Amino acid sequence: MAAHAQAAAPEAEPPMFKAVKIVLIGDSTTAVIGGWGPSFCGQHVTSFVACINLARGGRSSGNYRTEGSWRLAMKEIGSGGFADTYVLIQFGHNDQPGKPGRSTDLATEYPANLKRYVEEVRAAGGKPVLVTPLTRRQFEGGKLIDDLGPWAEATRKVAAETRTPLVDLHGKSYAAVQAMGAAQATRFAQMPPPPEVLAAAKTGTTISAQPTVPAAPGATPAPAQQNNAAVEPMGQAKLSFDYTHLGRDGADYFAKIVTDELAVAVPSLRRYLVP
Repeated sequence: MAAHAQAAAPEAEPPMFKAVKIVLIGDSTTAVIGGWGPSFCGQHVTSFVACINLARGGRSSGNYRTEGSWRLAMKEIGSGGFADTYVLIQFGHNDQPGKPGRSTDLATEYPANLKRYVEEVRAAGGKPVLVTPLTRRQFEGGKLIDDLGPWAEATRKVAAETRTPLVDLHGKSYAAVQAMGAAQATRFAQMPPPPEVLAAAKTGTTISAQPTVPAAPGATPAPAQQNNAAVEPMGQAKLSFDYTHLGRDGADYFAKIVTDELAVAVPSLRRYLVP
């Protein structure tokens, strides 16, 4: 071998494969311990997706930003290294009245907050997707109470105005829960319902799962709708029965709805999703 033979040139690095990132932004109905997000990230995306769940319990479209969670999310969105970064944004539950430090005005603040999230995601190079809020599962006389309908409609309107893809989780989840009825829907909670709660659900009218003062002997208990503000403390990790949060069955059920709707709303994501 010649004394002055040149050293072999280092091999060129192989080109990076095309991977995408999905970032979940929202409240406890998306977050770990209570939301559909863990099932979505764990069972409905391929290994070519980095799925990051940054949803947090007790957060609204307002305090998610003011507490600094959005700054953390923006660092994740703008980190680079991925072919595309999709950001699923779902609020509404904690934007409702009766939640000090969380509630936002439906007519003004809530849509403005969503629009700002959409604009900032796009400015950071991400692709926003708006998600309407997951339905609660309270019934009266066999009919599912639609207490989140106005926030879902406001989200749809913002999506149309900003030309943002929409996953109508509220519409799909409301229809599904209404069709199955109050008793069957209790299986979606984190814990089994107390016997009296299940018995009431079988009549088509749910009652509060929270302790109440017993009715007078011989009196017929009035239908007691759960105080959603009281049972959704901000960020408190808990396992309990309620009509809002999800156990494993609920997370799996609604994560599939999100996946199916996302494949329609964002066709470019279809090959990365597992139905």
